[in-house]
Amino acid sequence: MAQRQAILIMGPTGSGKTPLGAYIEQQGLFDKRCAHFDFGEELRTLAQCSTPPPRFTAQDIDFVKKVLSSGALLERETFYIAQNIVATFIEIRNVVEKDIIVLNGLPRHTGQAADIAERVNCKAVIHLDCTSNVLLERIALNSGGDRTFRTDDTLNLIEKKINLFNERTAPLRAYYQERNVVCLSLPVDVDTAPKDLYGAIINHGALKKQFT
Repeated sequence: MAQRQAILIMGPTGSGKTPLGAYIEQQGLFDKRCAHFDFGEELRTLAQCSTPPPRFTAQDIDFVKKVLSSGALLERETFYIAQNIVATFIEIRNVVEKDIIVLNGLPRHTGQAADIAERVNCKAVIHLDCTSNVLLERIALNSGGDRTFRTDDTLNLIEKKINLFNERTAPLRAYYQERNVVCLSLPVDVDTAPKDLYGAIINHGALKKQFT
């Protein structure tokens, strides 16, 4: 399977990655079709399968359930699960080489970034910059409108995810910058909506150049 071009949305839980990814898919970017890959949603969907779909085993599904309940990350020895989820997504959504995959929740650390490069070429990063206090308020108010049916929004899990982001995911910016990938940081407040961020994305010259 040939590489697909991608843009990564990164930010701590509650910062609005999923609403922004959905908005970008709806609007498109730089006259290109976009497919929003929400890794968290993909994991939750897989965990609910009573029968393993192609590429997956019952043991894979059990492991994903443990990941979701603990807030853990997939490490190298289990990253094949993520690789298979991406491959399935590309097939089901019929993502072709000229399309853009909007990555949300994957990669989550530099090891994953190296491994996922087999499937996708991450050409830009959008970092949603948000303080912990704002995150907690956004989650409590469901500012993005995407957390109504979430079962992993306990305070303990939220705090764990924020700490994991700071320790493991935040270094992705430096990782990609070292590889000359365009990184755009956008401030997020309690009431920031996807349309508030979209204009800055499509009008960013260096980012646009990556996809045209």
